[in-house]
Amino acid sequence: MLIGSATKPAMATRDRILAAAILRFSMHSYEETGLRDIAADVGVDVAYVHRCFGSKERLFTEAVRATIQADRILADAAADPARVLASQIFSRDGARSPDEVGPLDIVIRSLSSPKAASVLRAFIVEEFIAPLSGRLGQPGMQEASMIAAFLVGIGIMRTVLQVAPLQEPQGGELERRMTEAITCMMGEAGRHT
Repeated sequence: MLIGSATKPAMATRDRILAAAILRFSMHSYEETGLRDIAADVGVDVAYVHRCFGSKERLFTEAVRATIQADRILADAAADPARVLASQIFSRDGARSPDEVGPLDIVIRSLSSPKAASVLRAFIVEEFIAPLSGRLGQPGMQEASMIAAFLVGIGIMRTVLQVAPLQEPQGGELERRMTEAITCMMGEAGRHT
């Protein structure tokens, strides 16, 4: 998500608050990010942030939702889930501007926070694992959880830790092997999607 200054005047205030929150949560932990800081970034009163989002937890949830875009990923994966899910690891390759937030940036910054971890856990289960499981059929939840763990693990190793053997570009052997691994994790359920 881009939050460049050229886009700020055209954005509704609620959207500007969400964009500022995404940027803050991607650079600072959940505890280090305050609603007053976000309000100041946008130039509004903190009461307006509360009116728009209700709480820091709800704003954090919306920031995670907007950054990860699980609904879009799952919609794109309808026809060929293993291939599309594997390709997500490569979808944001290339140089990012300082204002662009990657899908794992907020997750990485907030994993050590019990409050944020609770939100992240609920989000991943409700917005990714359960819908993917529904597509896989029963049993499905364990398979969908394994796929989520695999994607997040590869994503962290590739984008955060920048492990050299995982730096291959999209369309190569790594993506092919990831697709095979996801297909294997889907088991019999994945063969019927």
